Amino acid sequence: MFSISTLLDVVRIPPGLFSTPIKKAAMNILKDKYESMINAELGYIIMILDAKVEELGKMIAGDGGTFHKVTFEALTFYPKLQEIVQGEIVDITDFGAFVRIGPTDALLHLSQVMDDYLKSDVKSGMILANQSGRTLKVGSTIRARITAVSLGKASTMGKIGITCRQPFLGADDWIQEEIKKSIAGTTDSKSKVEAS
Repeated sequence: MFSISTLLDVVRIPPGLFSTPIKKAAMNILKDKYESMINAELGYIIMILDAKVEELGKMIAGDGGTFHKVTFEALTFYPKLQEIVQGEIVDITDFGAFVRIGPTDALLHLSQVMDDYLKSDVKSGMILANQSGRTLKVGSTIRARITAVSLGKASTMGKIGITCRQPFLGADDWIQEEIKKSIAGTTDSKSKVEAS
């Protein structure tokens, strides 16, 4: 889930940036520090949107920089368990596919694609289903449910697991087929009720 979070920090403005407007200097420092970071509470910090910097800073003996309190807004992405996400397949492996959801990739294991025997063809970048003939390939867009989230420390990327083994999940064309079948089933049920 994407959200905008308000955060507080203290930034050190080095003497080399004293000629730069204070907000611009603080924004650059915040961007270097926070963007592309993973936080266990906030998730993925995608970008810094805005900052309010206290103009009056503090100095510490022996340090030429000034320290300013900053309130800033950051665009974040925190994958929630059971959340439905839309993504694009970016890589096929022997054990499944990696799906780009938001700023990161999630693992769609072969066992979580569908109820069918599947074969992964890494060379052609496809996953093939034996009985149904359905395929997934690099570039396919899918709808999936998040089943596992493990956001580690800032040094690790975190791990996200997803599934398509539920109704109205999977590749976009599969979902359209399910909707048509569902509508046809409802129409048939109404006809039978009206006939009796």
